[in-house]
Amino acid sequence: MNVFPELVTGRDDGLVPGAWRVSRGSSQRGGASCNFTERILTVPLGTAPVHRAVRAHELVHLRVSPHTRLAAEATWGIHDRALECAEEFRVNTILTRMDFDTNLLRDGSERVGAERIAREGEWGEALCFLLAVLGTGAERDYFRGIRQSRSEWLAPMRAIAKSARALVDSRDARELGSTRLLGNGSPEGYERVTLPLARMLSEAIESHAPAGGESLQRFRRSLAPGSRRAPTMRFAPLLVSVGDQDLTVRRRPLRRGTRPASTGVALRYPSRLLTDPLQRAFSNRRRVGGGVVLIDQSGSMDIAPEALTSLLKVAPDAVILGYSHRPGDLGQTPNAWVLADGRGVVPSIPSGNVGNGVDGPALDWACSLRRNGEPIVWVTDGQVTDSHDHPCDTLSLACAQKVRRHRIRLVRSVEDVARGLQGFSGPANDFGRVGRKLLEIQGS
Repeated sequence: MNVFPELVTGRDDGLVPGAWRVSRGSSQRGGASCNFTERILTVPLGTAPVHRAVRAHELVHLRVSPHTRLAAEATWGIHDRALECAEEFRVNTILTRMDFDTNLLRDGSERVGAERIAREGEWGEALCFLLAVLGTGAERDYFRGIRQSRSEWLAPMRAIAKSARALVDSRDARELGSTRLLGNGSPEGYERVTLPLARMLSEAIESHAPAGGESLQRFRRSLAPGSRRAPTMRFAPLLVSVGDQDLTVRRRPLRRGTRPASTGVALRYPSRLLTDPLQRAFSNRRRVGGGVVLIDQSGSMDIAPEALTSLLKVAPDAVILGYSHRPGDLGQTPNAWVLADGRGVVPSIPSGNVGNGVDGPALDWACSLRRNGEPIVWVTDGQVTDSHDHPCDTLSLACAQKVRRHRIRLVRSVEDVARGLQGFSGPANDFGRVGRKLLEIQGS
């Protein structure tokens, strides 16, 4: 059987015609591929109907799939695996509309694979692989495999499948397979079908698997375009800005931890016996005005530049940190930064990213910077949220436990930091969910 990928034409996205190498593959899952970089088409070369179906699948990839990597802006917040499986679903939909029997694309491994995925609790992979098999007639076997260990996943997975089908059903064949470049440089079919599917899938992957009731309803609502993401019930990883060079404005040097005195036990400045009228040749320790200040800069708590200036006057030696997470971000946008420390002060305050999302990791970061029992002051309203900016009792309790364990002082505003460094901590009732969890801990 001869295969001539060079005969596939009609692309509008600038793919330069050229020779392809055809490599023998198989009809098993993963046994065929279309490599645009090296121009290698790996397909089964037999004459059986299943071989024809697999070859057609890869040739549709050659005809409609992007041949270069899209700009990061186009794929922001999208998992690579979600992109891969969403594109598989688009290609299989095109094949179906070309009257190919896509049921031939199943290889019998779907149920066994689903059982393994469910047994190991791989929620994200369960959703991605669902789109890879959707439309191939393997969905029933796949769902049976999931049911073995995770029957509670079936309802949200069916909701994903329903939303995916609704999206492709709303597009005609021309739009599904269009490679016409849009203004952002993305091929039309990929932009209007694959990317929305992958984005929906990525948001679902990051969400906590719903267990029915209100959580399932909230998950279903989150699948609609423009809807709020479903809860994740976990913090996002802390991504500290590494822009140390941003600390360009010098602050006044740290005050010394000792001062001259006319009495004492350590003769540290003997020259003062001759030069100082008060003969302050001894040294006494003094309390250095240090400490760590952690500022919640989410939408409800962002700070003004003049507030930071005032804070530096009352806490000249403190390490000052800020944090705020962009809901749904996959580790591409810094969500924590140093506002001031011994090296200097930022020339301008980084803007917040709307959400909280990293309260717990930010507290751990602040505690790691504490030296010799220095005070830690947390400027917060106590409204802890997960990585999609949803309130979460479990995360609020975790933060309350950190506050109690590390004796962190809570204040509502930057103006109260000076009192916080001197020992003040606001009443628990003033700090939302964290405050309520503190009261529960104290009462237990």
